[in-house]
Amino acid sequence: MSRRHPPSFAPKIDMNLTSMSDLTFLLLITFIITFPMIEQGIPIKLPKGKTAQLDPQAETSVVTVDREGRVFLGEDPVSAEALGPALSARLAANPELRLVIRGDEGANYGKVVEVGRIAKQLGIERMAFATSGEE
Repeated sequence: MSRRHPPSFAPKIDMNLTSMSDLTFLLLITFIITFPMIEQGIPIKLPKGKTAQLDPQAETSVVTVDREGRVFLGEDPVSAEALGPALSARLAANPELRLVIRGDEGANYGKVVEVGRIAKQLGIERMAFATSGEE
């Protein structure tokens, strides 16, 4: 004589995906918040001006001058003396190098001009100054 369980005691066969979807949305929100910070690099307030689009395929180096006058090549801080040799090495590796100079609107104008002067002395012909694009 076989005993049958009433239907209310039958095993449930389903998967609860609530925690996985919560984790997915948490990761998505984290990336949405942190991506602009990663893309911008050194946080500065760019001056306003007209902008033009750069060729995304061309290799570009970015030099940033922050409000305190510190100079960064990419994400790395460099001194004015070390900027020339660092840019020269990049130019030797790629003669078509493009340089974008990002200067905080509150930065010492002389520091930003010095970066441009160093690049011009090295023979970097393709140079641009980054602006916020809001005019």
